[in-house]
This record gives sequence, C-alpha cells and structure tokens, in this order.
Amino acid sequence: MSDITDWTDDEVEIRRVQPYRAVKLYICPGCHGDILVGQGHYVIVPRQAPDLRRHWHIACWDQRLRRRPGRVR
Repeated sequence: MSDITDWTDDEVEIRRVQPYRAVKLYICPGCHGDILVGQGHYVIVPRQAPDLRRHWHIACWDQRLRRRPGRVR
C-alpha cells in the first residue's frame, strides 16, 4: 500500500466520529495539528491494513490530494 496521503476512498473505510464521541486527543497526519476532545473528525481505516488506522481532521482528509508534497500546516 502506498503513502497514507495517496489512499483512495476505495482503499479505506471512512468512519465519522461525532463530537460527543471524540473523547481523546489525536494528532492529524495531514496537518500535524491537534484533533481536540469534542471535535468531530474522521477515522481512516485501510482495508488491507486496519492496524494502520489514523484520525484525520475532516478538511485535511478531504483536501489531502491537493496538498503540496512535504508541506505541513
């Protein structure tokens, strides 16, 4: 499987975490910013490697293919 930012929607399961279910702090791999407790976000689960699941800001996941390589925040 390729780099996390290259995953297509067909290669992953996208789970939406509602704000009331967001009870832990995570770091978004798209922008390296905090996903705060109480902030809705996505959990991206690769179909071929579910142990590589990651928590993403919704906007970061939706815009991941438009991000310039190597650019953070």
